[in-house]
Amino acid sequence: MNQNKVIYLDNNATTAVDPEVFEAMRPFFCERYGNPSSIHRFGGSVAADIEEARRQVADLLGSKFRDTDGNAAEIIFTSCGSEGDNAAINAAVNARPGRNKIVTTSVEHPGVLAYCRELSRRGFEIEYIPVDERGRLDLDYAERAIDDSTAVVSVMWANNETGTIFPVETVARMAHARGALFHTDAVQAAGKVPIDLDASEIDFLSISGHKLHAPKGVGALFVRKGTRFKPLIFGGHQEKGRRGGTENVASIIGLGRACAIARKNLSAENIQLTKLRNRLEEGVQQRISHIRINGDLANRLPNTSSISFEYIEGESILMLLDMMNICASSGSACTTGSLEPSHVLRAMGLPYTAAHGTIRFSLSKYNTEEEIDYVIEALPPIIERLRAISPYWTGRDK
Repeated sequence: MNQNKVIYLDNNATTAVDPEVFEAMRPFFCERYGNPSSIHRFGGSVAADIEEARRQVADLLGSKFRDTDGNAAEIIFTSCGSEGDNAAINAAVNARPGRNKIVTTSVEHPGVLAYCRELSRRGFEIEYIPVDERGRLDLDYAERAIDDSTAVVSVMWANNETGTIFPVETVARMAHARGALFHTDAVQAAGKVPIDLDASEIDFLSISGHKLHAPKGVGALFVRKGTRFKPLIFGGHQEKGRRGGTENVASIIGLGRACAIARKNLSAENIQLTKLRNRLEEGVQQRISHIRINGDLANRLPNTSSISFEYIEGESILMLLDMMNICASSGSACTTGSLEPSHVLRAMGLPYTAAHGTIRFSLSKYNTEEEIDYVIEALPPIIERLRAISPYWTGRDK
């Protein structure tokens, strides 16, 4: 393998823009650059392209409702997943006045957790559903936590660090049984697992373009027809008054095309990515002792592998991998930089000797078996080198 080639295994942080997506976006920068809110045809014609992108997003998510103009009116374009998370929770608490409780999980993305902390400062009660050692949701706790004072329940579809998939449809039914609304952050799930919103009770669902080979800076929020929605961002009449601000046209077009590609290729890519992930894990397990594969191994995203290398520091592993042009992560990109283990690993009860040495490998359709084999060969000498100087490893049976 070319030693100068970058092997990118950090796709849960961001993905490469698909060349087909880029080509779809290209005309909207320098040729068809008009404002879609314009009265003149040059700008106004762009509105039809936005509506086509909206239908493509809706099709990936299984949102089948169309308004009288044939538009996928349950989809609102946003700037990112975090905006969608914030907008959904904000709308839900406003739609349920008199209810002052929010139920979420201990392993949510910061886009949910940080907004919940802000709402707690405004007097809302926040209750966190715990997970077990495999990152699986405690459904009995969830059912007890959701009560008549709950405004909204927010549970991610799939965890960004471990890939563990949560039973969101089940929790949505629990929420509705107590009169609460339900939101799911599906940023990691969209394009990786089948989603059929028309057959679910989910009220809000947020996605982000740069997790499925669309550009950064664009996302979408599903809001079920008939759900009261107070905007988070006020401005013009864009998005039928639900999200002010001139549309990020080129990126919206890119998101739509990426969703269409993901929908078409979802099954084949799942098979490909599962094969590559299993090849990586089996190769590492055969060559390195004292490791843990984290998450629900029977129910997780096909592209995600969280591996704990015990008794060494994950940051050191990443630096040595980087010197070999291998890109991975010590957890979510939103928490990298902290010396503390991620909140996800802490919630799962991993001992510090394992949590500190945890690396997340997240794959995409662009990864190859040759790249995976290179990583399998590169890792053992790195781990051996670091354990040789680790005070926690000294004297252990190797």
